[in-house]
Amino acid sequence: MNRLGRDAIAARVARDIPEGAYVNLGIGLPTRVADFLPADKEIVLHSENGLLGMGPAPAPGEEDPDLINAGKQPVTLLAGGCYFHHADSFAMMRSGRLDVCVLGAFQVSAHGDLANWSTGAPDAIPAVGGAMDLAIGARQVFVMMELLTRDGASKLVAECSYPLTGLRCVSRVYTDLGVFAVGAQGARVIETVDGVSLDALRRLTGLPLDWAATNGENAA
Repeated sequence: MNRLGRDAIAARVARDIPEGAYVNLGIGLPTRVADFLPADKEIVLHSENGLLGMGPAPAPGEEDPDLINAGKQPVTLLAGGCYFHHADSFAMMRSGRLDVCVLGAFQVSAHGDLANWSTGAPDAIPAVGGAMDLAIGARQVFVMMELLTRDGASKLVAECSYPLTGLRCVSRVYTDLGVFAVGAQGARVIETVDGVSLDALRRLTGLPLDWAATNGENAA
């Protein structure tokens, strides 16, 4: 079965981010989206530790230890960018100023519930960060994840079994096997990777999937 690599998933997410959007990229896999944003679009990247107008990673040897993203990776600041207090950053996140946030997940439910901060295991280290604020505050939440766990279980589920980050907050899920819309109508398939059928996705997820009404459903 064909699968997209992580960079290909990131590139697919980047295609759906509109010009002029203010966007937060979550720690880990979502940070790769920045590498695929088209140069001819003005898209303003936000980091929850207090950056707006964040640029790409610096060239080797040009890192500034005081200029990092929320994942502690060195970044640059574009012309017109700024940095500010952590509290101001969270105020932006909570008040609906961000158009899109892109997050990773352990599970997403067919109705858009998000679980991405703990598996609930006894030895799990809680790591919610600003995910709860982003999940509820951003106008749209996109999730990037591989569809299956290492054990072959689907991360797109009828109901989340892990502790929730947010309720009914996710609008789209981008995976290595396809793109899904989630929400009040349940999970629908927007597109599949070449060679992956709708029936195959139904078997893998155990969900009664159908095609989204149009490929533009829940578009940014």
